[in-house]
Amino acid sequence: MAITSRDVARLAGVSQPTVSRALRGDPRVAAETRARVESAVAALGYVPSEAGRNLVTRTAKRIGIVVSDLTNPFYPHLIGPLHDALEDHGYRMMVFTEPSDSQVSVGQLVDGSVDGVVLLTSDVGSALPAELSRRRVPFVFLNRESGPGVGDAAVVDNDLGGRLAAKHFTGLGHRRIAGIFGPQTTSTGRDREMGFRLALADAGIGLSPELTHRGSFEFDTGHRAMRELLALPSPPTAVFCGNDVVAIGALNAASAAGVRVPDVLSLIGFDDIPMASWEVFQLTTIGHDLNLMARSAAELLVERIKGSSTEPPRRIMSRPHVVERSTTAPPSPRQPS
Repeated sequence: MAITSRDVARLAGVSQPTVSRALRGDPRVAAETRARVESAVAALGYVPSEAGRNLVTRTAKRIGIVVSDLTNPFYPHLIGPLHDALEDHGYRMMVFTEPSDSQVSVGQLVDGSVDGVVLLTSDVGSALPAELSRRRVPFVFLNRESGPGVGDAAVVDNDLGGRLAAKHFTGLGHRRIAGIFGPQTTSTGRDREMGFRLALADAGIGLSPELTHRGSFEFDTGHRAMRELLALPSPPTAVFCGNDVVAIGALNAASAAGVRVPDVLSLIGFDDIPMASWEVFQLTTIGHDLNLMARSAAELLVERIKGSSTEPPRRIMSRPHVVERSTTAPPSPRQPS
């Protein structure tokens, strides 16, 4: 039969409510009594009921994580440190996966089963954050935002990241430069493209429509767009990709076409996921601290849940940097720059 708190109470020589208070860390329980309860718990192998504890504290001690694409290797590397940070605060995670925020059942997020929500893949203008606000459910944006000032956010400076990629290319001497960007319906896709375009414009370089591609942050987007770019009468000598997964797709397409990287073609990704440093890729990319971004999101959300912050929406922005590896070089003398 399952060990119960009453069994613990009998062994410790206290009442069952005292056991509950001791396990909750109630300061009214004397240190000696708490020690007897903990000793009884260890002796019996008792595991406290989370459901019962939640009834008392009126909290679920769970956080809902809304993410649309767990097949993208970027998100597990963000969810891992997020899990660890939330666990440090005593919270568990529940992951909700739908193709988009609009398809997430709001009822699942407001029925009391979660204390707060982390939004990883919100589109620009998503209605979900406003609905969570209306129902007074604490939430935080991580990686993407639906709009400025909508809610707390932990993000990277995507505009600056795009500018850094452009300046890296122009500093190497490239002039015929292309972009394979993410969707403009996402803050990451929109802002990275904007920063890249503006920095190219500062260098007197325009980004023509034939050198511009957009798509989801997936391998196929990079692979397909790179094939089209290489089929142009005058292919680009440098390509900026919306993230590392897109860049790896582009790199594979270049390899299949016999185009040498970086001798003939330079490539830059974004995010610096662990795959980017693999010897088979050695991808030059725009890096930022994924662990810091995830932990910042957890801190922002926990403060809202506990009511320790009543400030307007806060935004913690990580600063990106160029991680130079083996996929960028000056344009080949035999190629037009």
